[in-house]
Amino acid sequence: MDLIPGSSSMCDNMVACSIKAPVSLQIGNMFTDAANLGVLVIDAVSPECTSFNLQEISFKNNYTAFLMVRLHKQDPNSPGNVKWVTCLRNYQLMPCPHTEEGAQDYFSISRQQMLIEPDNITAVRLILRPAFSVWLNFGLEDIRISETGKEDSEKTLPSWLSSLTPVGQAPKCQNAIPDPDKISSSIQQMWALTEVMQSSKTTARVGRFDVDGCYDINLLSYT
Repeated sequence: MDLIPGSSSMCDNMVACSIKAPVSLQIGNMFTDAANLGVLVIDAVSPECTSFNLQEISFKNNYTAFLMVRLHKQDPNSPGNVKWVTCLRNYQLMPCPHTEEGAQDYFSISRQQMLIEPDNITAVRLILRPAFSVWLNFGLEDIRISETGKEDSEKTLPSWLSSLTPVGQAPKCQNAIPDPDKISSSIQQMWALTEVMQSSKTTARVGRFDVDGCYDINLLSYT
């Protein structure tokens, strides 16, 4: 995965690793078989060999065709038990060795791309291989290693989102929610009472001076 120089992912949670000078290794007999490819090995050691959880390795390529990454992994249950394990094999940095594509690009390798979980790491070993044996000058530059932070394993949610009730979990309210059956029964009783009142309502017009169907003489005399 290409990486843009200066991006925040290159700077977050950086580990102050000590980057050792590249060590050149030759596959086969360098005197009798000059066609065999040489490799470079670069070790990055954490401060005081303290363990960390690897998040990302970023670097700028310098005509390296293939990359292998090995980790010095510590057993959390037995701190004295450490071993080298391979987490990335033959990672191609240059799609075509006959062109410049990828030769001087920035790359970023995340923990999701690795074969194992890169946790409890004390050192990172980068094994570089060129495309042709005639390439005497190749390597990696600006190597940076970052570790996972608390925000990676436990993301901080906005207050409005964290207050939402998860699916399948009943909301916690100070006042208990009324029983739906009781609400339905009360509504039915109110509806029945309304029907009774409407059916018993008289339609006869009540006159202003009407008393039991007749007019009171005394009331009429005062109008």
